Amino acid sequence: MGHKNTILLALLATMVAKEVFAAQHVVGGNQGWDQSTDFKSWTSGQTFKIGDKLVFKYSSLHSVVELGNESAYKSCDISNPIQSLSTGNDVVKLEKPGTRYFTCGTLGHCSQGMKLKITILKGNAPSPSSSPSSSPSSSPSSSPSLTSPSSSPAITTDASSASQCFTSFMFILALSLTLILSLF
Repeated sequence: MGHKNTILLALLATMVAKEVFAAQHVVGGNQGWDQSTDFKSWTSGQTFKIGDKLVFKYSSLHSVVELGNESAYKSCDISNPIQSLSTGNDVVKLEKPGTRYFTCGTLGHCSQGMKLKITILKGNAPSPSSSPSSSPSSSPSSSPSLTSPSSSPAITTDASSASQCFTSFMFILALSLTLILSLF
């Protein structure tokens, strides 16, 4: 009976640690999901991994449309979206490796550069935090699941590092307790 409990607790601790180590990427940094954001520049500073979350923050002038393929992305064809979001504070969980495509559903915004192409990598290592800054630009250049967003601004590197340190401590503590309990 002790070994079954140990295995169960170890699996639970692993699942919790995997969720906590996931990064939240506020799309566009401080500028958010907006026409003035240079999304190509923003994505170049990001690493997206399984379990990470994209957080889209935007005004009522915009929306988020996930496109099914690169052809639709390049041509700004929003006629057959995978999903459409419009709350102004949407969270998309990245559940499997591959490429995903997003654009704004407002007429003309995609062709003006308000679109995002990301590649999700395999791997369990924690992703770096999303950068709170993004570069403004005068000329803009898979089945999802939605979860509730956390607090508003982009996660800073210092806060994320402290959180990951605390999470590592809690994970080690949980595994230690699991080992101790398995001895009884």
